[in-house]
Amino acid sequence: MKNIKQYHYKKVLVLGLAKSGVVAASLLHQLGAFVTVNDFKPFEENPDAQGLLEQGIKVICGSHPVELLDEGFELIVKNPGIPYSNPIIQGAVDMGLPIITEVELAYQIAEADIIGITGTNGKTTTTTLIFEMLKMAHKQPLIAGNIGTVASEVAQVATSENTMVVELSSFQLMGIETFRPHIAILTNLYEAHLDYHSSWNEYAQAKMNITKNQTPDDYLIVNADQEVLLNLAQTSHAQIIPFSTTRYLENGASIDNGKLIYDQEEIIDISEIALPGAHNLENILAATIAAKLKGVETKDIVTILSTFTGVKHRTQFVSEFNQRRFYNDSKATNILAASSALKAFKDPIILLAGGLDRGNEFEDLIPSLSNVKALVLFGQTAKKLDEIGKKAGIQTIVHVDNVEEAVPTAYELSARGDVILLSPACASWDQYKTFEVRGDIFIEAVHKLEESKNF
Repeated sequence: MKNIKQYHYKKVLVLGLAKSGVVAASLLHQLGAFVTVNDFKPFEENPDAQGLLEQGIKVICGSHPVELLDEGFELIVKNPGIPYSNPIIQGAVDMGLPIITEVELAYQIAEADIIGITGTNGKTTTTTLIFEMLKMAHKQPLIAGNIGTVASEVAQVATSENTMVVELSSFQLMGIETFRPHIAILTNLYEAHLDYHSSWNEYAQAKMNITKNQTPDDYLIVNADQEVLLNLAQTSHAQIIPFSTTRYLENGASIDNGKLIYDQEEIIDISEIALPGAHNLENILAATIAAKLKGVETKDIVTILSTFTGVKHRTQFVSEFNQRRFYNDSKATNILAASSALKAFKDPIILLAGGLDRGNEFEDLIPSLSNVKALVLFGQTAKKLDEIGKKAGIQTIVHVDNVEEAVPTAYELSARGDVILLSPACASWDQYKTFEVRGDIFIEAVHKLEESKNF
């Protein structure tokens, strides 16, 4: 890692812990900053804060007192999940204090090239595909970011021989100053997280921050099927490389006559691609471009595309028994993601859905429900989804308490040849800490059911 000096003797407030805050606080302490950590969780219930105190870092827990701003901090490193409406953040903005997220720290210390991936949907699948392609080609990739591994932690061990493949959320990208990936990817852009962002424009601009510091020596890979993205991309100084699933592109990546084409080279017949779902073709095209830019040979790309079947919790195949196939798409926390998953299957579907009520309606889901023969609903949005199911003409709709109950219920409603799909179209926070927890409970329930049916 680069031994930077800019934080030496600098007073820094790390606001909010979780994994990224812990790593950021420790790193800044190591870089010579005077670090204060502020976390809402009480100290006695906060092992992360206790561990930082043992390192000699000042810790304030139990609330976010605005009076902290009187202590003369020169920088705030904000947990991405803390909104800008937080009183401390609002006060810092009014004072003109710089506010960053830990991905900015990661860039500042990283010796490795960075590939940054953002977008509304498909980030994790694209990130993982790129990582696997680079690994197949012995390019020594490291995976990091919103995918679960803190970027500033990975950056500490990255060398110039590595490439960091980093998934980036809009929350993270709002807090950058100099962050500059050599290759940036915008998978797609739809309305999302408007409970966090003040407007669609703010959300779109946060995503575009991925390219704001790029130069003509860098690359921006962008979805050419979205005019809004093409228009936004014109503000970038990077070399723009488009991809399209709907039309042939002479320069870029596209699907033509059933084949994946990059820069006029046939890469693979799409019938040989192992990852299900038409929506995943966008992710595959974007990943292929990034791999090619990093010098990965076609044969290595083909090996990954013909064997990679998906990322956990993202249209993940779980099991097949008694001629029923079970898929875990717990990451489908919005209508668009659930619609994409539903369109990936031609067989009849038993759909497990529901979760946190963010106030939105589900009318846009109706066109994707044509193949759904039964709904098993849970969570705060069960009633809303029930109404949508009836509008879509679904005759069988059952309410259960949770995902664990939904699995055996769905099985009893199914027949041979059916797909049983968890694709909630909602966040998990009404019942589960994360979508990963929700997905893991689904997987466990499927295996428990399988064992019971094998006796």
